[in-house]
Amino acid sequence: MPNSVNNHFRSFFLFILFLAVHAAVAAPRQAAIASAHPLATQAGFEILRQGGNAFDAAVAVSAALAVVEPAGSGLGGGGFWLLHRVEDGKRVMLDGRERAPLSARRDMYLDKEGRFDSTRSINGPLSAGIPGTPAGLVYLAEQYGRRPLAQSLAPAIRYAREGFAVSERYRRLIAFRLDVVRRSPAAARIFLQQGDVPEAGFNLVQKNLADTLERLAARGRAGFYGGEAAKMLVEGVRAAGGIWDMKDLADYKVVERQPIEGVYKGIRITSASPPSSGGVVLIEALNILSSYDLSALDEITRKHLIIEAMRRAYHDRAVYLGDPDFVPLPLPRLLSAYYAAGLRSTIRFDGVLPSARLAGYVAPEVEGENTTHFSILDREGNRVAATLSINLPFGSGFVPPGTGVLLNDEMDDFASQRDVPNRYGLVGGDANAIAPGKRMLSSMTPTFLEDAQRVAILGTPGGSRIISMVLLATLEFAAGAGPDAWVQLPRFHHQYLPDRVQYEPGGLNDDEIDGLKKLGHRFKPVSRSYGNMQAILWDKSSGKVLAASDPRGEGLAVVQ
Repeated sequence: MPNSVNNHFRSFFLFILFLAVHAAVAAPRQAAIASAHPLATQAGFEILRQGGNAFDAAVAVSAALAVVEPAGSGLGGGGFWLLHRVEDGKRVMLDGRERAPLSARRDMYLDKEGRFDSTRSINGPLSAGIPGTPAGLVYLAEQYGRRPLAQSLAPAIRYAREGFAVSERYRRLIAFRLDVVRRSPAAARIFLQQGDVPEAGFNLVQKNLADTLERLAARGRAGFYGGEAAKMLVEGVRAAGGIWDMKDLADYKVVERQPIEGVYKGIRITSASPPSSGGVVLIEALNILSSYDLSALDEITRKHLIIEAMRRAYHDRAVYLGDPDFVPLPLPRLLSAYYAAGLRSTIRFDGVLPSARLAGYVAPEVEGENTTHFSILDREGNRVAATLSINLPFGSGFVPPGTGVLLNDEMDDFASQRDVPNRYGLVGGDANAIAPGKRMLSSMTPTFLEDAQRVAILGTPGGSRIISMVLLATLEFAAGAGPDAWVQLPRFHHQYLPDRVQYEPGGLNDDEIDGLKKLGHRFKPVSRSYGNMQAILWDKSSGKVLAASDPRGEGLAVVQ
């Protein structure tokens, strides 16, 4: 057996021994919430103070973010909630990912000449999948929470009805999607001020959204997926050229999925499973890196190896991954130490293996920003890492009249045409092709990390760069750093295609860029910092809890 594989299994068995020895650990001394908006963090603590657990708080934070951070998530979107329940050790991922409408077709975004028309997959109601967030909130409250759904939704309803002051970040993102939002009269009335970007401090009131949230609070899933709300959603979508019908909403279900798990140098990793690619790509990259002593290498060599691991893991994302309910996925192979050893054998210390050697299509570079994340730890030790999305900022830009619900444009996350990139430059094949009722592939990567003394809860928005950000944070955790370091870490990224190393301002220094260029790497600097990581660390030996919110965003991390 090769040494690299032997070491992998030795680490795994040592970790199992650790779990047996440390099965009973004290609860954390404090609770912590880190989210992308201060009002959402406050909503979560409001519910904890009322006797709720981490799962009730997750309902409150998710709903509050739907109101106060409409650029990133909402009732018109979907996402994944990764849960750890302390009473029985259960770990599960709630899959609230959007589904393609039942009338969707594989070629629905191709023009008469058979070319992909990207504007149709990102703008307006035709770009919207069937939302999963409302069903996820109901399921989370009913199956894992201990407070009534209406109680956990109360802060969000209050924020929607009374309003909140928009931030500079809101103003920047609405400006990015201004023309699209203007096309939807209902959206323009809500999110714009006299048809333009609101002034700083503008009080954003969303009365129709408050009404929709109250229907959800009173009737559960029937308050959104049936009755008056469903009728308004479907009629609004169809009147504007979309293809939803009532059966699409009635048939939507949350799915409980087994998380993806792996071990890296004694650290247990629990992360998102398909239809998210996050956990698979994260653990595959870590498996490739597991035989290197990264701490003993110079920075140029270290970053070279990390980039080459990203390249290979993202390649497999494009080739193999999709909705597990529709296509068979070779997960045992992709997560295998033997497979990682084979990929590692193709990595050279003195040069790159160009992506064209893995597949021959080079996609154009595209930048984007989307999605939201929050992390929660309660005083019992229950924990939640949740990443939610409506895809591009302000999603499709479309609101069905009377609902206040801003719809996603997640249909763009399908591979509408083989090897043609989506808005984030990601390519794919048959595994992620559009099909009626299918869930589109995602990069969302809510994650738990655990070693002998520490537990980490983390994740971030960032489109295709989500997985690489969590990978870099995991390596920092392995090096002993705390959450402030994870969220502040300079970021670089490679996603197989386009064959460029992307990096934020300051993500690589001049010496590193020069050294990596000599090895054959090519670069695409990103004009703005990216990501908005929200992270929590619990030191089980001391009971101490730390939390951090990414300084690139406007979030709030609180421990109390």
